[in-house]
Amino acid sequence: MAMTMNGEVQLAAPREAVWAKLNDPAVLKACIPGCEELEKTDEHGFRAVAKMKVGPVSARFRGKVTLSDLDPPNGYKISGEGEGGVAGFAKGGATVGLAEKDGGTLLSYNVEAQIGGKLAQLGQRLINGTAKKLADEFFANFAKAVQG
Repeated sequence: MAMTMNGEVQLAAPREAVWAKLNDPAVLKACIPGCEELEKTDEHGFRAVAKMKVGPVSARFRGKVTLSDLDPPNGYKISGEGEGGVAGFAKGGATVGLAEKDGGTLLSYNVEAQIGGKLAQLGQRLINGTAKKLADEFFANFAKAVQG
């Protein structure tokens, strides 16, 4: 099952500050809902563990995250894949862009993801609703982190 999602968030911080936070594993770990571990494996890679609940299915996903197409302080592409055991798998990527706007930074994102296994059997509506909720939660947390 594939899905796409995009949006924009206005942040009250300069673009360089937002860029720095987007590249800080401690900030990302604190902002990602359900994230239990996020550690740098190399200059542009991370190992991650996140616990997720989608409808009746709970799973702990273990996977890797890679940053590419880095264009400081304008944006990057983030890609990841994770295995959730019997619950299935998830993989995908997001293009993140930063632009100066109204004395702050406009962050735009475009996400493409695929899921399989038990999760894919839950239905598009539930998956999309959960994905949107997780994205909203991440960006709310990230806005707080950026604004100190």
